[in-house]
This record gives sequence, C-alpha cells and structure tokens, in this order.
Amino acid sequence: MWISVALLFHVVGFLSSINAVMTTRTSQGAIAWVIGLNACPYIAVPAYWILGRSSFHGYATARHSNDVNVQNNLQKFFERLEPHRVSADTLSPAAVAAEKLADLPVLRGNSIDLLIDGDATFDSILAGIEAAKDYVLFQFFIVHDDEIGGKVKEVLITKAKEGVRIYFLYDEIGCNKLPKSYKKELRDAGVEVRAFNTRKGVRNRFQINFRNHRKIVLVDGKVCWIGGHNVGDEYLGRDPKFGHWRDTHIRIEGPAAIPVQLSFVEDWYWAKDELIQDLHWTPTASQDGDKKVLIVPTGPADELESAALMFHHAINSAKERIWIASPYFVPDDAILGALQLAGLRGVDVRIIIPDEPDHLLVFLAAFSYFDDASRTGVRFFRYTDGFPHQKVMLIDDRTATVGTANFDNRSFRLNFEITGIVSDPEFAGEIERMLENDLAHAREMTKADVDDKSFLFKLGTRLARLTSPVQ
Repeated sequence: MWISVALLFHVVGFLSSINAVMTTRTSQGAIAWVIGLNACPYIAVPAYWILGRSSFHGYATARHSNDVNVQNNLQKFFERLEPHRVSADTLSPAAVAAEKLADLPVLRGNSIDLLIDGDATFDSILAGIEAAKDYVLFQFFIVHDDEIGGKVKEVLITKAKEGVRIYFLYDEIGCNKLPKSYKKELRDAGVEVRAFNTRKGVRNRFQINFRNHRKIVLVDGKVCWIGGHNVGDEYLGRDPKFGHWRDTHIRIEGPAAIPVQLSFVEDWYWAKDELIQDLHWTPTASQDGDKKVLIVPTGPADELESAALMFHHAINSAKERIWIASPYFVPDDAILGALQLAGLRGVDVRIIIPDEPDHLLVFLAAFSYFDDASRTGVRFFRYTDGFPHQKVMLIDDRTATVGTANFDNRSFRLNFEITGIVSDPEFAGEIERMLENDLAHAREMTKADVDDKSFLFKLGTRLARLTSPVQ
C-alpha cells in the first residue's frame, strides 16, 4: 500500500510539474515548482495546489463581461467620463501606456488630500462616512475588532439606521480573526456584508494563496480613500511591538472616484454574483483642485501582469529620480534589472524599507538584493522610527503613486490591488517632503550591513530569496 501511495505522489507530482511549466507566470517560479514537485512530491504536491496557482479562475470583471446589459451600462460609464478625460494629445507616451495598462482613462478635476499616518487617515474616513447621504462602499483586507474597528462599526451602523446603504466587503483570509459577532451586528443593522472568498467555485476550493488586498472607502460616488492602512489599532501606532506605524493614504474628490467605484463593484460582483444597483456614475469635478489622476486596479485575474508592469513602467519612465517606499522589497529579475539600469543612467534611485521585520522571510530576502542593486547606484534606506507600511512612489518632480501594492511577487501577481497615479507637481512636492522626512528617520545601508553578517545569516537571505515566487 505504501509503495502505491508513494508512486501516486510521484505521478501526481510529475503531472503537476507539467501544469506548473504551462501556467506559472515566471520562469523562476516554474523551475522552483518543477524541482520540488519531482524531488519531494509528498510535500510539494499539496503545497502546489494550495499555493502554486498564479491565475485567478472565474473572476469576471464588468469590463470583460459577455452580458449585453453590463456592456451597455459600461459604455454609458465611459461616455460620462469623457468630459473629464485628459486629451490623449496632451499625454506623454508613458501616460498613454499607463492608460492602456489600467484599461481606464486619466481624469482631471480632482482634489487630493495626502493623509500621513493613522490618525489623519481615520479622522478623514470617519468624517467622510458620517457625511454620506446615499451609500458607502467599504472594503479592507484586514479589519480588527478593537478600538478603531469598534468606531468604524459604530459609524457604519449609525449611517445604516439613517437609511444610508452600506456595502462591507472583506478578505476572508485577512479577516480570519474578525469575530462573527462583529459581522452579525453590522448585518442586524442592515449593512450588506460579504467575504470576497477566493475559494468560491469548484475549481477554486483549495485556492487560498490569492488575497484581495485593496483598501477602499467610497461615499456617494464623489469621494474615495485608498492607501496602505487596514482597520486596526496597530495602524494608529498602538502596537507595542512596532510603535509608530508609518503609513500613507489619500483622499480623492472628483471624477477619479468613479473608477474606484467600478473596482469595488467588480469585486462585489464576484462575492455575491450581483451588480450593485442605483449607484451614482456621473462624475462631479471638485471645486478645490484640477489634478490628473489615473486609477489602476490590478490582480491575478488580469490578462497581463498589470501590477508588475506598472512598477516596471514607472522605473523605466524615470529620468531624474524614483523613490520607492515599501514594507516588502522582493522584486523579480525584470524589476531588479530595471532598477539597475535606472541607476546606471544616473537616476536617483532610493528604496525605503523597514529596519525591523514583521515577516521574517521577506525581511531576509531584501538583504539578498542589496549587492546586486547597490553596485549600479541604487540606494537602500532602513526606516528606524517604527514600521513603514506605506506603498508610495515618487517619479521625477511630477508624478507620484499611492496605493495598496507592495514591491513583491504577491502584489505583482497574487493580490488584488489598487493604486492612484497622480500627475501634478504640487502633489509630487507634498510626497517629496513626506519622503524626505522619512529618509531623515532612516539609515542608509552600506556594504558592511551585509558583509558583517554571519555565514548562516547570509545563507538565510539566499534561501529566503528562493521562496520569493510564493511569498
């Protein structure tokens, strides 16, 4: 019997390795799975069918739906955006490529508030929800039942009792510790509560490696918030382990709220098999600004590797500088090569990463990239004033991005993410001042940071790097 079981594992491992060759998006990932599935199928086979998939089956976006009614509504959606669309004649080739990648237009008429750290972010979000007249779309990767989670629940329940429609969408893996009682209280008050549920469908029952990592709040189709914060006390710096939690969100008022709304509606459609009705789809220009914004939702259901291409495009388009702040720095070879080339052509490349880890493998892997990148002028800065969780890029003096995507394989290929790209010198200046302050609280890495480590530490960094395709 044991011989038969062992033979079965090896056969399934071999067949699975063929599947990995045909479907894994990167050559590194395919090679790693092929070796593991054939050398040690007893561990690798179950791991592959839980962690190895790189495309999300069954997720249907409105933009790719075969439903005639959906496509008619979508045509009206784009027609309403047209008066606020930035003319293609005025866009740079880089911006045109970004539009095609997002499958959405660059829109003008927006005001942007930069929200630095948790107090500013949640004060703004809670005030925005309290001002809602018709509906609130609320989506987070993690929601905790703690002090700030309780405040969020209270304001959502209050608004629901006032007759405001509330749609609450959460990731079932990220919120695995959220008590049933929390969700029941919301439902009892009339809030529509749904898990994104990546395991939905027969083909996806073991699919736990994908995450909906988006953080979205949207009010009445006019104002939205996106960025790095989840809902939890640690995001306000109340965790004694990390202390100060350094994070960034943005508040967008104007036409760019409508593509954010579309992203939420598509996720809700997957979660509940229905489109939310009676939302406001007519854009309203802000009275306080005229900033150009492109919203880029990305995820494993995309035909292209949208998130990876977005980062790659940003690095290649930089002429003077690109500053990147990310808690997790685990790039693939293509992204690493783009950073090296940027450094060689004289671009000021700076990477801000944590000095203390919250995920050990990611922390160790980041060390392994230092030698390769630093030889070409790429500079690494380790943030020492708490934990930096923001996902921000500054490209030259005109463009900045704020969103949910980290600089790692998970965000490149496995997570549903959303990023706002703002083309505006004034906003870029705000981001510059914010990142300069972060750099003032960071220490620049030197060769000694790696050379002085023990052999076991260096071995650990290389082994951690090997796991990057599935981190």
